[in-house]
Amino acid sequence: MAKARTQFICQSCGTVHNRWAGKCENCGEWNTIVEEDPMGGIGSGPGKTPKKGRPVALTALSGEIEEAPRIHTAMSELDRALGGGFVRGSAVLIGGDPGIGKSTLLMQAAAALARRGHKIIYVSGEEAVAQVRLRAQRLAAADTDVMLAAETNVEDILATLAEGKRPDLVIIDSIQTLWSELAESAPGTVTQVRTGVQAMIRFAKQTGAAMVLVGHVTKDGQIAGPRVVEHMVDAVLYFEGDRGHHYRILRTVKNRFGPTDEIGVFEMSDKGLREVANPSELFLGERNEKSPGAAVFAGMEGTRPILVEVQALVAPTSLGTPRRAVVGWDSARLSMILAVLEAHCGVRLGQHDVYLNVAGGYRISEPAADLAVASALVSSLAGIALPADCVYFGEVSLSGAIRPVAHTAQRLKEAEKLGFSAALLPSASAELPKGSSGRWSEVGSLPDLVARIAGSKGALRVEDEV
Repeated sequence: MAKARTQFICQSCGTVHNRWAGKCENCGEWNTIVEEDPMGGIGSGPGKTPKKGRPVALTALSGEIEEAPRIHTAMSELDRALGGGFVRGSAVLIGGDPGIGKSTLLMQAAAALARRGHKIIYVSGEEAVAQVRLRAQRLAAADTDVMLAAETNVEDILATLAEGKRPDLVIIDSIQTLWSELAESAPGTVTQVRTGVQAMIRFAKQTGAAMVLVGHVTKDGQIAGPRVVEHMVDAVLYFEGDRGHHYRILRTVKNRFGPTDEIGVFEMSDKGLREVANPSELFLGERNEKSPGAAVFAGMEGTRPILVEVQALVAPTSLGTPRRAVVGWDSARLSMILAVLEAHCGVRLGQHDVYLNVAGGYRISEPAADLAVASALVSSLAGIALPADCVYFGEVSLSGAIRPVAHTAQRLKEAEKLGFSAALLPSASAELPKGSSGRWSEVGSLPDLVARIAGSKGALRVEDEV
């Protein structure tokens, strides 16, 4: 009998290769191609004849809709990111940089749930029991009934979870340390990670226990391991932040039981994470209202409006190629704004270095920040400070027009609540708050914005270049 031909499959995109290579030609990922047996998968034995399947019942789309049962924690920011709490029988994947506070967050959540009478099991594969107890004492969680185990074998963990009463929440820290006897590879490899996650998700679906999996991240910020893991779980959250700042953001990128793009904001202290109910005050706490090049952007994170300061510095340079440095925003988006300013507004920046920073280490992802970035750039170049009580939001098109963005009313209400009495917004905005006392100025194009800033104090100081 001829030997079955093996295949080399990329664990990131699923492309089949005839031979092993260090880099997948389809997705460009490195070290993701693994040899698999087409008859039985990775590390399997001889191929078996599949048994005949059984028909399943088909139902109609119409019918009663039952709300997913949730486990509410005492941490409102965590519940917001999850869409209302942990869903029973779901699997949640949390990723983040080393030392950012993932274990601290989960320990505080486990202690809060244990105080409310839930059975919580915390399985640590990276730290010993004594280390976890030290963290629990620092977080004032040592007096709770959280059950702790230090184990990495998948079969032993499942046998432990199956004993006694079904747990309400299981925390696995982390999936890269799990290993199963069914796979013949080292812990942390693609095979072991996928096998361990499949076993944990199967236990969660069969028993109704909520499963939280902690994952390491690569140097690019993505969760390490095969991308199929993110498709298998019900929710994917990233815990991010800057080591130079005290705040941490729990960002939702996938949620089958709630909205995506929600965030929870925390502040790191010596006693653990503290919830930040009003993130705008955190990001605007140290403003210099009289310095040029600073504009307050009224943004949205899911359903939450957030105000953050955008800082720009435009300085002359003697180098042939000016420098463009961006922190907290898309560098390609900055290049587009600079091109529109030069093509439609006559603002020459070819002999200037441009530095752009989002205050507080916050990262902006929505295009509504275009108007705030353009205002900060023109303000820095002209040396004119923008009004301290004004916020900016709007999308800039390649033609120089200012396009309206969604959630205008929520942005303006948040600005009024924090003491901002003026706003510069697109002229086609329709969702204005009723009964507001604010001064809302509309602008239709980027040249109008430049004229407003230049007319506020003399002429705009730009160098006419050929």
